[in-house]
Amino acid sequence: MTSPALLQSADYNAFVDTLKSKGFRGDATVAASDRVVLATDNSIYQLLPDAVAWPMDENDLVLIARLLDEPRFHGIVLRPRGGGTGTNGQSLGNGLVVDCSRHMTGILEINAEQGWVRVEPGVIKDQLNAALKPLGLFFAPELSTSSRATLGGMISTDACGQGSCVYGKTSNHVINLRAVLVGGEILETRRAPLDPTISGRAGEILACLDDISASQAELIEARFPKLNRSLTGYDLAHIREGDTIDPAAVLCGSEGTLALIAEARLNVLPIPTAASLILIFYPDFQSALRDAREMAVLGATSVETIDSRVLGLAREEPTFSAVAHLFPQAGAQGVNIVEFTDDDPATLAERIAGLVTQLAGLPARLAMTVANGREVELVWGLRKAAVGLLGRAIGDKRPIPFVEDCAVPPENLEPFIAGFRAILDREGLAYGMFGHVDAGVLHVRPAIDLTDPAQEPLIRRVTEAVEALARSHGGLLWGEHGKGVRSEFVPEVFGPLYPSLQRIKAAFDPRNQMNPGKIATPDNGPLWRIDEVALRGQNDRTVPADLRIEYSSAFGCNGNGACFNRTLDDVMCPSYKVTGDRRHSPKGRVGLVREWLRQGGPEGRADPQFEIEVKQAIDGCLSCGACTSQCPVRVNVPSIRSLFLNSFYRRHRRSLGDTALAHLEGLLPLAAKFRWGFNLMTEGPGAALMSAIGLTALPSMPKQVRGLRWLKQADIAGLDPKIDVVLVPDAFTQFFEPKVVADLDLVMTHLQKRLWLAPYRPSGKARKVLGRLAGFSRQAERQKDSLKAIAASGVPLMGLEPPVTLSYRTDYPDDTPAVALPQQLLAPLIAALPARTSQMAVRLLPHCSERVLGTGVTAEWRTIFDRFGISLHMPPTGCCGMAGMWGHETVNRAKSDKIFHHSWKAATALGVDAILATGFSCRCQTRHVTGIELQHPVSLLRQLLQAPATMKV
Repeated sequence: MTSPALLQSADYNAFVDTLKSKGFRGDATVAASDRVVLATDNSIYQLLPDAVAWPMDENDLVLIARLLDEPRFHGIVLRPRGGGTGTNGQSLGNGLVVDCSRHMTGILEINAEQGWVRVEPGVIKDQLNAALKPLGLFFAPELSTSSRATLGGMISTDACGQGSCVYGKTSNHVINLRAVLVGGEILETRRAPLDPTISGRAGEILACLDDISASQAELIEARFPKLNRSLTGYDLAHIREGDTIDPAAVLCGSEGTLALIAEARLNVLPIPTAASLILIFYPDFQSALRDAREMAVLGATSVETIDSRVLGLAREEPTFSAVAHLFPQAGAQGVNIVEFTDDDPATLAERIAGLVTQLAGLPARLAMTVANGREVELVWGLRKAAVGLLGRAIGDKRPIPFVEDCAVPPENLEPFIAGFRAILDREGLAYGMFGHVDAGVLHVRPAIDLTDPAQEPLIRRVTEAVEALARSHGGLLWGEHGKGVRSEFVPEVFGPLYPSLQRIKAAFDPRNQMNPGKIATPDNGPLWRIDEVALRGQNDRTVPADLRIEYSSAFGCNGNGACFNRTLDDVMCPSYKVTGDRRHSPKGRVGLVREWLRQGGPEGRADPQFEIEVKQAIDGCLSCGACTSQCPVRVNVPSIRSLFLNSFYRRHRRSLGDTALAHLEGLLPLAAKFRWGFNLMTEGPGAALMSAIGLTALPSMPKQVRGLRWLKQADIAGLDPKIDVVLVPDAFTQFFEPKVVADLDLVMTHLQKRLWLAPYRPSGKARKVLGRLAGFSRQAERQKDSLKAIAASGVPLMGLEPPVTLSYRTDYPDDTPAVALPQQLLAPLIAALPARTSQMAVRLLPHCSERVLGTGVTAEWRTIFDRFGISLHMPPTGCCGMAGMWGHETVNRAKSDKIFHHSWKAATALGVDAILATGFSCRCQTRHVTGIELQHPVSLLRQLLQAPATMKV
């Protein structure tokens, strides 16, 4: 196929209009922004679709399929899409994207007694397992992308990963499917003898499958390799059992080329009661691979191997501190992570102890550690992140997927990888490796700069060499992540069985309308070729180099999709969770900005309507910063947002609300002198005026606290680092909750410290968020100079409001002095106090800017309250929905409330002695939505220090 763009043209506007006119209940659009967002996945390719449909239910899928049969729409092609995490362009192409992830997300039925569930295709794997966990069940196929992989996508790629030698692939857990065929018939799969009375397209399909599985049985037996991963896609080897056939065998792994999955019934299994990991460290990677074969025969549930590059990246993750003790060998070049499970914890512990003793006596192992309980989940979380971590590269060359999922018999893996490394070394390529060595699968991502046209030929040279190497070792190029654009190799791999694949394709899809170019064609038409499909790098290179550097975070996104996480108590991207619109995800936003840059947006040359759509997506960002740590490649959408708005408003007028927010920090000292007038504007008659300029839910200003020590220039020379601590005041706490500042002053006095307040200066954070970058730079420079003058005395600096305090680290120049969060200074001081006992139970809700830094930051609060004998619970929460000033903007208020109800409504329910929140915006939001007043932890600490040791506060 010379290019996907040469497929038959069709009128997608008319198709979408017809869908809507015939009662399509979901969403359908030809908007440029929706199409751009779905032009990429986790692969190296970028192909713009013509339209997008998000069906509401099975009836919508039937309507789409019926229209395909109308002669005027025979040129329409569909691109079914799941979570969009494919690494080989499986769901990409021109045509109509059919995305079930927005609406078809229902868990329809759970039958715990019989061990099965019935689900719609848009259900995310982790969400299903969260629903099953209280019943002691789980859906077994494991994926590194389980937080965003849809079950429909898993079925379509026959997905699997860690633990597949025990639990198998997705197809091993499919009981039956409801699939919508071209023309609108429903095929409900089941294993049964051929029923000749079934008519229509379904009857033709069943007859075709029955004939092929019988007449080609010997060839299928001889041709299909005996691998855990098999051939994926049109799995001829599992159609027939005795005199029965099951069409689910070919639908699983078909990558959307045969039908639309409407519903699935899947078997689920009991969760193992206990699990432990043995982590084994090696001086070189090949030793780890050789040893992994020995681990597999010990009865392990799974054996995973990672190399030093991936391990080094894992050490940078916020969650690593909690398991750092399990990784003592910083110089190890390879690590085997070996999991064992059992329903009896005592039996498992005894087994692990015996295995450790047995393994300790063997050479070539640097060290061993054992993970139990919560540690197991944390270690696997790091391993899951590996696929994204490899994309975190400095410079233009980035590890990319295109030969990353070869499968060979496990006994051949070590020599195969030695050959693989030799291929990459000959090309002078750096790479990282990790994978499922027990199944003979290792993921390898070579680092290539595809914005450089001279490096493009590497894709074919490396692919052809690796494909030949895999076959020479009895393996396959595609062992786990599907064929997609690599379908050009299908005829050679299947050999004389390829015509059978074509017969199956023709029976399901005679006009080649279902994801054409992938796996097989119904005639002798061509399949897609790896170097004849548009690459994302080709688009990116059209953006001037200086803009690629300025917006480097946008170009660093590799499409891993971690931001598609829909878990409500996870901090990642609240705007995507509340909208379900992928334009409002980090991946969506950076994709839109890249296209805006390509169109010449900064010079005003972008399509005006498209620029408006980009602006709407950017405005939806809360600037919470979760993406900057939760995204494996550290995409920084708040920074991109600031750059975009800074450029946009050079050519457009800002609103009055924008101007008011930009000057709020600077005007608050004046407002404090006339707080009655300020309060008239927030809660009195002036509230209507505020609403008119787009602001709402504004807090009132209380009377300011007197008697605090305000630092003057003349005082700096007399500061004593042993006694004095300087608070860097923020606008929110200082002017709207001055009692918290007074409480901190009393706490420091009890701890034999003297608190000073630095001269108040705007932090500039509001201007940074609004994209007023020149104004932000001026304010940041003045604040930095002030802080440097104070820090020169050696006294520690502290800030109360987490997002402002942390902005001194992330947004300010590198020579800005460190400003600590309160717990960082208080923890060692409280530790020196006599321990107390208490019956108090306290719930602490850290600001999401603290949560994204990992457990180390929030653990200090636990250390503090442990000293008082207080039981401290920190439930997982996402964003509260206020996010600085975002929730105070009228246009965002309804979404802000919904975000609060995602996790904060339950987290702020009564039932403990005190509920604490570290963020001002979180306390403000809770008060506005529920009327409940939350305390800052410092305020409770003041009460505890003032109360007698035996008193319950």
